[in-house]
Amino acid sequence: MAKIVLVSGSTSRESVNTAVLETVRGILAELPGSHEAVLLPIAELPFYDVEVERADSSEAVRAAKELVFGADAVVISTPSYNGEMPGVLKNALDWLSRPGGASPLKDRITAVTSASPGARGGLDAQPGLVGVLTRVGAQIVAHEPVAVGGAANLRNAEGRYEDRETVAALESLTGAVLAAVADRAEVLV
Repeated sequence: MAKIVLVSGSTSRESVNTAVLETVRGILAELPGSHEAVLLPIAELPFYDVEVERADSSEAVRAAKELVFGADAVVISTPSYNGEMPGVLKNALDWLSRPGGASPLKDRITAVTSASPGARGGLDAQPGLVGVLTRVGAQIVAHEPVAVGGAANLRNAEGRYEDRETVAALESLTGAVLAAVADRAEVLV
């Protein structure tokens, strides 16, 4: 069984990036074996503050770190705000990157995707996100970029994607994540 933490870079109730992750959750549910997919609620995290960190006074931060520490992999879907990931996602990564060298993201298998109502699907935000994840020591899943363009028009009533092209791309990315998890498990045996 693989435990996957899903992180949406958007806090909107109608988020196309959360819809991407719900689609990934559905893909995992249909695969043989049991896989757990849990959404990390980044909107609950306070703004990063070194005094809050030193005092260990945020239950939301402790819960987020514990969730990621207990995961086999993380899948992040980001919108593109002015060509970069949104501040709320960067804030979550700042919390999850602490303490330096021993953070929950260090050596964590991590995949990146994006979605946007625009034609490019948030693709512009992916390099910056990958750069931050690389700097904090996450193990980035090798896969061609998956960016869902025109995403607002593709969701079904349940908030997932059903169009063949999007689902195929997300199935491929999910497969790459699970292969990386399996490869790591083989190394540890």
